[in-house]
Amino acid sequence: MPAAPSDPRVVAVVVAFNRRELLAEALDALAAQTTPPSAVVVVDNASTDGSAELARTHPVGADVVALARNTGGAGGFAAGIARALARHRPEWLWLMDDDTVPTSSALAELVRGARSVPDVVVAGSRVVWTNGDDHPMNTPRRNPFAPRRERAAARAAGVMPVRSSSFVSMLARADVVARRGLPVADFFIWNDDFEYSTRLIRRHRAVFVPASVVVHKTRVLGSTDADPGERFYYEVRNKVWMWRFSRGLAPFEKLVYGASTARRWWRTIRRSPHPQLLRDCLRRGWRDGWRGRPRPTATVLGGIPDLEADLRALEGSGEARG
Repeated sequence: MPAAPSDPRVVAVVVAFNRRELLAEALDALAAQTTPPSAVVVVDNASTDGSAELARTHPVGADVVALARNTGGAGGFAAGIARALARHRPEWLWLMDDDTVPTSSALAELVRGARSVPDVVVAGSRVVWTNGDDHPMNTPRRNPFAPRRERAAARAAGVMPVRSSSFVSMLARADVVARRGLPVADFFIWNDDFEYSTRLIRRHRAVFVPASVVVHKTRVLGSTDADPGERFYYEVRNKVWMWRFSRGLAPFEKLVYGASTARRWWRTIRRSPHPQLLRDCLRRGWRDGWRGRPRPTATVLGGIPDLEADLRALEGSGEARG
């Protein structure tokens, strides 16, 4: 079904890595939207299971960016956003992982929710697991700093003001993306969406749209303090980088979210069957977060021929580190 003239030009960006069957479900769901995206960009992070070829031949007609190396979710979204901005003229970008399967009205409701409150630059979907329960990993928190009038307007529109959003179905306004730049590719995984969404939202508004529903097909139903194993290193290092370098949060917000993060780290280690491993990750992540800083995204993604022209088109956008 073609988009109606009043519908904004939405470009979906899907990042894929070795989940061919789930990618097929996600692309099928994009093709079946009641309000379909105007274009679809798929970034394949050097998969070995045929994901890139599936995306190339899928009826949705995706523009496929096949990377020669795995750049993680952070690098994948940076590459996909760069491609979308440089070649597809979006008004909005709809960002999701390959294990995100939108229901048929997800985009229509997301656009409606984004338009229901003035100055919204980011809108996020309600994320459920395969059994229909809300997914605790992607359940948003109400923005504790939203003024009473903003909360009341959002409630009347059936949405909720939030301060951050997830790459599991995030709608982002393209003109703000062009000004604020790309995700920090050097994060690789974890906290890339938190840093990026807070950077886009700062001095603007964001909403959670419960009528827009997507299914996040993770292996298990886990929350953000579930045992992450070795990946806990990225959680710690990237949070330190965020506190030090990101413009996503104001100083007082960093204090509030920093205290919340410390409590969550303590719970994660205390509940883990391998606490010594997580303590080691905490030590190394803390050390590396304070010793270094993330490289510019253009440097991380440099040397990938298919992306160089897209990245050059965004030079001067302020994307280097947020």
